[in-house]
Amino acid sequence: MGSNRTVPKTVDEYIEGLSPEVQAILRRVRKVVRQAAPQAQEVISYGVPALKLNGILVYFAAFKNHIGLYPPVAGDARLDKAIAPYAGEKGNLRFPYDKPIPYELIARITELRVKQDLAKAATKRAKARR
Repeated sequence: MGSNRTVPKTVDEYIEGLSPEVQAILRRVRKVVRQAAPQAQEVISYGVPALKLNGILVYFAAFKNHIGLYPPVAGDARLDKAIAPYAGEKGNLRFPYDKPIPYELIARITELRVKQDLAKAATKRAKARR
């Protein structure tokens, strides 16, 4: 984000600040991740939209040439293979505007992140009881 832009307070505000073409893509990404994690809360974190349960599940953001999805995804070999063509540096995913956005893949990533988040929270609770 440029330094002359104010940090959005809501996901709606973030999306409204984009071009109409990118707004349409990001609205669909938002819908897909919300359907994959209906119990999650929408937040703005680091100036971009995110879904949060016990921790952040996914960040999704618009860039000049692509939609970015974070954090790095690991723990499912089939998913690792499916995301390989989109992998950027540091494990972030880049979905270029000039190619079809893989919404089903984004849903699968979000579903995996929900499972991982719930498992991590359960482990923390179990440790706290000891």
